[in-house]
Amino acid sequence: MKLITSLSLLLLLSACSVSNLPANLSRSMMNQDDPAVVAAGAPAYLLLLDALVLTYPDNEDFLLAGARLYGAYAGVFAQDEEQAKHMADKAMGYARRALCEYDEELCEKMDGKLDPLVVALDEDYDEDDVPVIYAFAAAWAGWIQANTDDWNAIAQVGKVKALMQWVARHEPGYDNATVQVYLGVLETQLPPSLGGKPELGRSYFETALQLTDDKHLMAKVLFAKQYARMLFDQELHDQLLQQTLAADPHVEGLTLINRLAQRQAAELLAESAEYFE
Repeated sequence: MKLITSLSLLLLLSACSVSNLPANLSRSMMNQDDPAVVAAGAPAYLLLLDALVLTYPDNEDFLLAGARLYGAYAGVFAQDEEQAKHMADKAMGYARRALCEYDEELCEKMDGKLDPLVVALDEDYDEDDVPVIYAFAAAWAGWIQANTDDWNAIAQVGKVKALMQWVARHEPGYDNATVQVYLGVLETQLPPSLGGKPELGRSYFETALQLTDDKHLMAKVLFAKQYARMLFDQELHDQLLQQTLAADPHVEGLTLINRLAQRQAAELLAESAEYFE
């Protein structure tokens, strides 16, 4: 098995230049329709990206690829809470290094107050800066999710929301509209009595679905889980999940996440009657 894994990595490296590897690796994973294959192969990919970062420590593309993959593993494939935290820490570390390589001044502002950060983003940055800012915001969101038992982590949600809002203003459909999904989740984490804005969250989920022609199935699942459950709307909840299960998951750049969405939709639908009773 180790030999097969080694040969696979050699074939992957010979099939494309090292500079193209992160993008090709990410694309191949996102278009894989069997999550088990990705779960089994991810550790080898993580080690490969770690090696590339060690070899090219200042390469933003390798750092961002590492941040994305470690973040995905933390959110989906981690076997327990401690592993999720470790993977999220690694993702955040790579994302911060990439951002600091890209723009040291902006990197420093991330540790300051929110208002100056927002002003700087609006005055000094544009759509050319979206990829690195979005990648950093996504890693940050994942890190907060893995550390929800830490109020210091929760207190940083405002900055993540500001970054995602900035990205959405410049590129509303960025990352297959996943930026809209992030914003939907951020606005529906808390009930209105504690500052949540579920109706704004709903608008973000609906925008994600509109921009992807209803093909972003995780947007449907999180719409059901975050919004419909909060508002105790079983009809909407079940409708969204049934649509998810009936949809074709094979969409360029979304196949893996759609398969994961269908798996989660089946679990949520099975719990529906008990949850809403």
